[in-house]
Amino acid sequence: MLERRIDRLRGELRRAATTGDRMQARALRAELRQAEHAWDDALADLEDQARPAPQPVHKPMLSIREQVHHALTLLTVPAAPKLIIAVHDAFFPGELVAARLTSLRRDEERSFRVQPFGRPYYLCPALTADLLSPARGLLALSTWPLRTRVVGPLSARVDFLTGAIKVAQRVAQLPEDAHDARRLLWRFAASIPGAGGVGGAGITPETVAGLAQAELDVHLEADTADRAAAAARAEERLDGSEALFGARLQRIRRTAGAT
Repeated sequence: MLERRIDRLRGELRRAATTGDRMQARALRAELRQAEHAWDDALADLEDQARPAPQPVHKPMLSIREQVHHALTLLTVPAAPKLIIAVHDAFFPGELVAARLTSLRRDEERSFRVQPFGRPYYLCPALTADLLSPARGLLALSTWPLRTRVVGPLSARVDFLTGAIKVAQRVAQLPEDAHDARRLLWRFAASIPGAGGVGGAGITPETVAGLAQAELDVHLEADTADRAAAAARAEERLDGSEALFGARLQRIRRTAGAT
């Protein structure tokens, strides 16, 4: 039913565009977008129904969103799925499957639309400082303030260094044989000048945290100012789901035209 409606709307839109009827084309384009969104939601429901039933286990397993929440809480900054998985594998039990992360943000947004603020937290994208749109490939927590969820030109490095410090602090609390956690620390150290030893030799949590903090101090003030300014704009212009999941392209264009 939806497929036929979408095909019909596409044909009518093509005819309206060909004849130059802009008003009709605009109305058809909006109707087509609604139909396509409905198709996406219907497909997602089918995927949910097709998922195999979980096997019984002896003790409760954390959901994927809880696993991601734990990793982001440790880092305290927006992070890419690859880093989230690495942090989870290094510090938390269980397996975090990369394939399940691809639809996670969409599922969170759908849940918010159905019941706004019905959950204690949502996994949402970081927002770009310039357009306040979803930052590709970066997840954040809805409970963080906007100035943390917004990312500017310096934020990637600032967040990397912040994450390095948090990982180093956690590793310092673990025994020497926590190999997965120490390997993650070595990966951070390799990208911090002066922190990386040959094959991980000589790397200590204290050294990594100290050198990361020294570089962080160089960038932090400017990055904080950029994020604060973007957060102020977001608070003025975004509301509801946009404040969590970002402004859509149509909203960005309208806002740009009004300024």
